[in-house]
Order: sequence, then C-alpha cells, then structure tokens
Amino acid sequence: MLAIFDLDDTLTDGDSSSLWLQFMVEHGLAAADMLPREAELMAAYRRGELRMEDYMEFTLQPMQGRSVEDMAEWVERFIADKIAPIVFPAARETLARYKAEGRTLLVISATGEHLVGPIARFLGADDFLAICLETRDGCYTGRTHSVLTYQHGKVLRLHDWLTQHGAALAGSHGYSDSINDVPLLQAVEQAYTVNADPKLAAVAVQHGWTQLNWQR
Repeated sequence: MLAIFDLDDTLTDGDSSSLWLQFMVEHGLAAADMLPREAELMAAYRRGELRMEDYMEFTLQPMQGRSVEDMAEWVERFIADKIAPIVFPAARETLARYKAEGRTLLVISATGEHLVGPIARFLGADDFLAICLETRDGCYTGRTHSVLTYQHGKVLRLHDWLTQHGAALAGSHGYSDSINDVPLLQAVEQAYTVNADPKLAAVAVQHGWTQLNWQR
C-alpha cells in the first residue's frame, strides 16, 4: 500500500524551491534581484493561481548551462544546510511508522527533480515524482519536459507510476498542505491535510479529511 506525500510545507517547514533560489543567491549562483519576482510567483501558487510553466521558466534560469554533476554537489550542501533543519519531527515519525508497516513511501512534488529526488532519498522515501528537467550534454537547458507534477498533473503522473509498478491506490494515504493538491487528495483512499491553507481547510471539512497541525 502507498503513503503519498507532498514535499514543501508538508514534510518540511518551508518551500525547497524558494529556499534553493535563496541558497543560490547566497553562493553567487543566482542574482539577488530574482528573489522579489520569485516571491510574487509563490504568492500566486499559494492562491492556487500559478502557471507552473512560468515559475519553472523563471527559476531555472540560473541553472541553464550548468552541469548536472556540479548542481548535484550544490544540492547536497543545500539539503544539509537548509532542508535538514526544517523537517517536521511529526513528518519523520509518520514516515518511519509507515516504513515499519511496510508501506511504499512516495513523494510527489511540484518542484524540480534536481531537488525532490535527493530530498526524498534523504527522508527515506522509496520513490518520488517531480518536475522533469531537460538536459543536454550533461548540462541543464533551463527547460522542463513531460507532464508537470502540479495540480491535476500530479494525478496523471501518479497513474502512470502505478501502471509502471503494478500498484494501486487501494488503501492509500495522502498528505498535503496546499489547495493545489486537492486532486491528489481526492485520488487517495484516506487524505490528511498538514497545516492546511484556508482554502484547503474548507475543502477538508467538506470531505471529512483529517486535518493535522505539525510544528517544529
């Protein structure tokens, strides 16, 4: 059986994409004047109004032409410095409990695979689905490919994953903080919200979903 988790603001007390851009600025990998625009795009995300294509096109600019290998080394530093300290204790406990029960832990995030993959492994997840980044000759092009794991796209990619792995959603549990993940939470058998935004909290009441409050 599956336990499916959104990543940002669900397992972690913060958004890895925003923190990654801040990290790149701190280390001279991105321009500081990108931060205000990124904040505007994230505000649209929280309202459920973001075009994820716009966000990815903008935030991937600093990685264009950089090697996958070099970026992976920076991401490992980023996880140690910025992600490890903000994982919710209750998230670690929940992941460990599901692991002990023999469930498959799947992280599905509307963040790039360059971040989600290493973070999911750090958290002990069995697999992940994330926004796929295009590469050429071992370097990032600054573009994405395939269906974006955002809103209904998460469910589309999830069903592809289920087909590939011969798995099903029977008995599945799902966790998210965001109104953008209503389609995902509707797809699982038992849904949980984590520190739900007001829009998601209202939907959770309508559906009788369990609402959790996780703190650091």
